[in-house]
Parts: sequence; structure tokens; C-alpha cells
Amino acid sequence: MSDQNKNQNNKTPSRMSRLAWPKAKYGVFAAIIIIVIVNVLYYKDQLLSLL
Repeated sequence: MSDQNKNQNNKTPSRMSRLAWPKAKYGVFAAIIIIVIVNVLYYKDQLLSLL
């Protein structure tokens, strides 16, 4: 493959380049927070019985 073809394949599409993509670590934090909140809501009765 030529260098020009490699560079063309690695470019972000023009419509996607205008979007502000969040950092991956924020997605990890958001996923962990969502999982914790859902589990607390789901197991609320069991958690309250421990106290």
C-alpha cells in the first residue's frame, strides 16, 4: 500500500470530525456509576436489611 492510501484510510470522516468525542476514561466512569446505581436500586431491600 502506498503512503497516500494509508493516510486516506486513517482519516476521520468529515461529519464525525466536527463532533466533540469524550475521553474514554469518562465513559468508563459513567459505566461504573450507572452499574452501581442500578445495583443499589435493585438490591435496596437486601442492603437495608444488613443495616
